[in-house]
Amino acid sequence: MEGLSLNWKIACIQFDIAFGNPEANIDKVYKLLKVAGEEKPDIIVLPELWSTGYDLERLNKIADSGGFVTTKLLKSAAKELGVHIVGGSIAKKTNKGIYNTMLTVNNDGEVVGEYSKLHLFRLMDEHHYLQPGKTDGMFQLDGEHCAGFICYDIRFPEWIRAHTTKDAKAIFVVAEWPLARVEHWRTLLIARAIENQCFVIACNRSGADPNNAFAGHSMIINPWGEVLAEAGVGEEIITATVDLAKVDEVRKKIPIFEDRRPQYY
Repeated sequence: MEGLSLNWKIACIQFDIAFGNPEANIDKVYKLLKVAGEEKPDIIVLPELWSTGYDLERLNKIADSGGFVTTKLLKSAAKELGVHIVGGSIAKKTNKGIYNTMLTVNNDGEVVGEYSKLHLFRLMDEHHYLQPGKTDGMFQLDGEHCAGFICYDIRFPEWIRAHTTKDAKAIFVVAEWPLARVEHWRTLLIARAIENQCFVIACNRSGADPNNAFAGHSMIINPWGEVLAEAGVGEEIITATVDLAKVDEVRKKIPIFEDRRPQYY
């Protein structure tokens, strides 16, 4: 938007999620949001399924009905802290089933994006307990086009490209990515930044649940594929400032979007 800075200070909150305990996680996230807010970021990002973890077998009991509890928290915190929140994702219970849903709330406390995970990860039995989404992950913050994705989505470059061809300059990835495939995580995220000439902001969880150890390594990557900030494996808040004007600069220097020939793909 005219008159607004293109610079965003972004914070990713990487933390260990209490398995199947929404009350404990909601309390922890509220406190962590306040801690992250002390650094005066423009955007705060949370990880995937932060309210329940991967307690899929009990989701019917512990999923947030209508997303009301978690939406209320995110809206309240966004207004209180004066930040945009890319709210990771939550298990949202509806009359059509349970969805793995990302909610994005602007600094006025308004929900500006809602995306349910399109690609369900069968290795962790998501397809047995969750419904796949059917909409794209586009949203706007400060008038800029962004897109949100959830974990396994990053293995589908055509899905990411479907959003960057709509001028998404920043893509937000929230995840519970396993430690066993941490190098896939890093490589795929850097590749997605380079091939789409955009910022990639990826927030993973840390810690473990009864079935998996998680990778951490939340990352903020620029359109050249350079890592601006990266966490380790433990609980950590990383921050970096991104200049969205860099996206136009890179796309002008190597004009891949102009040179695409999708009629042959």
